[in-house]
Amino acid sequence: MVASSDNSGAFIHGSVLMPQEEMLEIKKEKKSFKIGVLADNSGFEHRVPLAPLAVEQLVNEGFEILIEQGAGVGANFTDRQFSDYGAQIVSSKPEVAKCDIVLKVMPLTIEEIELLTGNQIIITSLHSNCQNKEYFTSLIKKRITAIAFDTLQDNHGINPIMRSMSEIAGRSSILIASEYLSNIHKGKGEMLGGLTGVSPTEVVIIGAGTAGTYAAQTAFSLGALVKVFDNSVSNLDQLQKNLGTKVYTSTIHSKVLANALKTADVVVGALRIRDKRPKIIITEDMVKQMKNNSIIVDISIDQGGIVETGKPTTHKNPVYTKHGVIHYCVPNIASRVSRTASYSISNILASELQKMQICGGLNYYLKSNPGIRTGVYLYNGILTDEHIGIIHGIFSKDIDLLLAAM
Repeated sequence: MVASSDNSGAFIHGSVLMPQEEMLEIKKEKKSFKIGVLADNSGFEHRVPLAPLAVEQLVNEGFEILIEQGAGVGANFTDRQFSDYGAQIVSSKPEVAKCDIVLKVMPLTIEEIELLTGNQIIITSLHSNCQNKEYFTSLIKKRITAIAFDTLQDNHGINPIMRSMSEIAGRSSILIASEYLSNIHKGKGEMLGGLTGVSPTEVVIIGAGTAGTYAAQTAFSLGALVKVFDNSVSNLDQLQKNLGTKVYTSTIHSKVLANALKTADVVVGALRIRDKRPKIIITEDMVKQMKNNSIIVDISIDQGGIVETGKPTTHKNPVYTKHGVIHYCVPNIASRVSRTASYSISNILASELQKMQICGGLNYYLKSNPGIRTGVYLYNGILTDEHIGIIHGIFSKDIDLLLAAM
């Protein structure tokens, strides 16, 4: 990380202007952290937050890493691989939960929160719509600093982990739809795409962000007829530029969308819900008008979903049929390709952990990385997400004000 000086005697560290005396604090020796990686025993999640190569990288930088036995099995990483790259394999979940930093892809369970010793850092996904008040109050009692994959950003305003997972989910949504169109899953027996002399598959995508763009790209590459809906004209314009081809696009008008759904073979819900509340775009009446054995893949289900007939499913039981339409509503689609997804998450987390080490600890890391602060929903046991506070009646305080007092 580069520091430079301006004429006032202040130093620029990362993207934050800091007084010279504060920079002297940052230049202190690297802090040694003990990192614990908890296994997900739910059976619904197969990703792991650190891959073996990232473990080696961090161990070489002075980190001590404890990994719960079997944590990487779902991503086809063995305990032996982690051990060979420098991690300690531990069979005791409580021992892993005592580390300075605790990592897990899915949110901690209440039982795992009880194992925390307090005054620690946890880095997991959050899925705030799925958490109850007890989840947050339990962490508050432990004076935990909690960082969510879902909302953290880099200094360019991009969420690197969610962007990567959205790319995987977008591509996978079309491949999933292809499976359920085929005979193997008792579908219509159609091949997704286009074939000479045969009408192409009609794919409707709602959302022109990262997931929607990659879904459209994958469907186009197979020869499908693709229609994309989004209320952001700039997103639609960018999608057309990214695809390098003319694509049918429209803002979301209920009548126009309903007509497109009537002839669609595949519908992908890929809308990013900005206000963290469920936003129904496809009503039950629209679903009733869709073709028999057509398919809805709602990527947005982890934020509450955009389909009125949608409800979360699992990788073990991923689909159900309602009004003759197959619904695939698995919240963590990226876990279908857990090894690829784990590598992607691991690359990003390893880099951020090293930045925290270079900064000498959490406080200066957060001060010098404003994008990371967007992912912090608890700081030393104080809720910093106003939206969560309003929903659950918990006092919250702006993280910038808390850091300014340090």
